[in-house]
Amino acid sequence: MHDEYEINELAKEESWRMFRIIGELVEGFDSLADIEPAVTIYGSARLQPDDELYKQTEEIAHLLGKAGFNIMTGGGPGVMEAANKGARRAGVTSAGLNIRLPQEQVGNDYADRSITFHHFFVRKVMLVKYATAFVIMPGGLGTLDELTEVLTLIQTEKIRPFPVILFSSEYWHGLLEWLKGTVLACGSISEEDFDLLRVFDSPRKIVGAVEKWYNKHQVTGKKALQA
Repeated sequence: MHDEYEINELAKEESWRMFRIIGELVEGFDSLADIEPAVTIYGSARLQPDDELYKQTEEIAHLLGKAGFNIMTGGGPGVMEAANKGARRAGVTSAGLNIRLPQEQVGNDYADRSITFHHFFVRKVMLVKYATAFVIMPGGLGTLDELTEVLTLIQTEKIRPFPVILFSSEYWHGLLEWLKGTVLACGSISEEDFDLLRVFDSPRKIVGAVEKWYNKHQVTGKKALQA
C-alpha cells in the first residue's frame, strides 16, 4: 500500500499544505506571466524519439513557434519533449511544467523555463490559464484527463473558449464514435459540445486554425499575429 495518498491525507489542520499550494500558485504566476500567447501541447510521455508521431509533434510546435506562439507542456519525455524541442528550434519560449510523482518523471532538456509542481491541480491551472489553444496528441489516461477537464471548463464557462484540437483522426476515432453513439445517444452530452473539438491530421492545418481563432478572438491589448 502506498504510504501517503496526497488527497486522502489532506486535513484542514495541516495548514502547511495550504501554504505550499499558495506558494506553487505564486511561483507559477510569476514564472509564466509573460508567456502569452501560448499553446499547450499534451500527449503520451511514453513516445520514443524515433516514432513518427514524435517528429509530427516537434513539427507542430515548431510551426506554432514560427507563427509567434510560445509552447507549454507537462515538461516530461515523449510528446512533451518533442513539443519543447520544436519550440526551441523556432526560438520561442518553451515552458515545461513538471510534476513530482512516486515514479519520478524526468524533465526533458528542451524546456528553457521549467517549473516542478507537487500538486496536479496547480499544474493544471497553469497549463490552462495561459493557453491560447490546446493541442491534444495521442496519449493515455493523463491525456484523456486533461482533454475532458478542459472541455468541461469551457462547457461550464469557467474559462474563455479556445480551440481544443485533436491530432490524428485515426487515433481519436473510437473515442469520438463512442461519444456520439453512446454518450450523446443517451442524452448525457449535447450536440453543441462537439463544436468544442476540432480534429486535424496536418500540422499546418493546426497552426492555421490556431492563428485564425487568435486573430479573431485575441485578448484585449494583445497584438494580433500576422496571418
